[in-house]
Amino acid sequence: MSRRAVCYSRFSTDLQNERSIEDQEALVRRYCQLHDLKLVELYSDAAQSGASLFGREGLLELLSDAKAAKFDCVVVEELDRLSRDMEDLAGIHKRLTFAGIDIIAVHEGTASTVTVGLRGLVGQLYREDNSRKVRRGLQGLVREGRSAGGKPYGYKADPANKGRLLLMEEEAAVVRRIFEDYAAGKSPRSIARELQIEHAPVPRGGASWSANTIYGWAVRGSGILRNHLYAGQLVWNKVRMVKDPDTGRRVSRPNPPSEWQITDVPEYQIVPTELFDRVQEMIAPRARTRKEVGSMRRPVRLLSGLLRCGSCGAGMSTKGKDKSGRYRIECSRQRDTGSCPNPQTFYLDRVEQAVVNVLRKELKHPKLLVEYVQAYNEARVEYASKLQKKRSVLEKRVRDLDAECERLISFIAKGVGNTDRLGAQYQLRCDELDAAKLELSREPEPLTAVTLHPAALKAYAEDLERLSEAMNSRLSAGYTEISRLLRELVHSVVVRRGKEPGEIEITLNGKLRSLLAQPLVKSGVGGVVVAAGGIEPPTYGL
Repeated sequence: MSRRAVCYSRFSTDLQNERSIEDQEALVRRYCQLHDLKLVELYSDAAQSGASLFGREGLLELLSDAKAAKFDCVVVEELDRLSRDMEDLAGIHKRLTFAGIDIIAVHEGTASTVTVGLRGLVGQLYREDNSRKVRRGLQGLVREGRSAGGKPYGYKADPANKGRLLLMEEEAAVVRRIFEDYAAGKSPRSIARELQIEHAPVPRGGASWSANTIYGWAVRGSGILRNHLYAGQLVWNKVRMVKDPDTGRRVSRPNPPSEWQITDVPEYQIVPTELFDRVQEMIAPRARTRKEVGSMRRPVRLLSGLLRCGSCGAGMSTKGKDKSGRYRIECSRQRDTGSCPNPQTFYLDRVEQAVVNVLRKELKHPKLLVEYVQAYNEARVEYASKLQKKRSVLEKRVRDLDAECERLISFIAKGVGNTDRLGAQYQLRCDELDAAKLELSREPEPLTAVTLHPAALKAYAEDLERLSEAMNSRLSAGYTEISRLLRELVHSVVVRRGKEPGEIEITLNGKLRSLLAQPLVKSGVGGVVVAAGGIEPPTYGL
């Protein structure tokens, strides 16, 4: 009896040929025919790096099906199609071996611990070597005074000269104005507000002007006021990108100024040197005392750093006190740029009381909440798998129809066969392709199947218990302990107006990605109504 085999194929970036998937699948089909293997399923990941398992929906589905014993072996062109990371490739091999499933590479045969170790090492060295070569190439570009990537505000890429920039006078005038206004004593916040009111061109990627866009961050050397290109100096290597092994996301880390690469490019200068130097002296960071640094680490209020505007999603900050001495909070985007679509002001003590009430009600039975998280997670994984499978079928149909259309065009161009019949077949396949693409576009994006690590769930349960006890005896528990526990469990608190006058609606987003609790029933507390206050999953990250 023939063994059941599946094929896994992958190519790395969207700059590579998408037919690479089809070529790998064709190679595996031939191998299966020659070695009496029954090919029962095709898994693939297009334009996905082999450096991480994150985002590899095809591979995750393969591993999930392996647990259900749906096949006996996995056939790949080479082992680096599975992963170019030593840890990940070894983990895949370990899990498939445990399930009694072989990994077969077309050019090498059945994988063993030795070949997996060697191929994992070679793949990772190849990837790291490529990274070094790319950096070396970028260093060469910078030495020649050419841009290593990105589009600084005030410039655009020169289409006739790769790596060179052209000044955009409208944006350059805004840059000069920012430097002049700041040197004259205006704050970044007031400058941003004026630019927003005047509808000045916004830097790429920004919805509106903000104080941070202008002032930036000293550690990273970011912000318009810190950009040395405006003074005729091209600075590269301010940050380095590293991949978080726990999330698969690339994160930036600042490099010390001693590692920055600086090249003089006087043709790009927008701001006079004297003005630029004067501004740098004004924004030079002063050394903070030990007392100041310590105070910055401790939240000033119970909800400091957690509050979010329900209209635009920006943070919220204090607006000062009213005549009775009560603190008010407002949308930070509205304060900085005046661009919040529905700005609202709230009394901080009422919001804090509403959050406390929500937590007290949620935390009465913390064990039930943990059990709910587990059940929700299992259902989500199952749903994500079904959703991805349906989408994979549609994507494969689109690829197959597209390939068939290309073949028919080739036959017509070469005069092979009856051109009238081929033309009719081509039109029919094109109609089917358009219909398949339309159906695929209507499919929702696949969910990422997330499971909680037992240790994380245990720690979460313990934090729930401690916070429950602290909330029930708030005065004796101590403000610091409640604040700390709150930040362990809550990612953000979204505040918006309720449907009735005087109502406040809050939503607590839990820090665990897959955390979900039943929505609360409306309950009035001293004129404050907390509606839909359940703890819900945030839209990103743990």
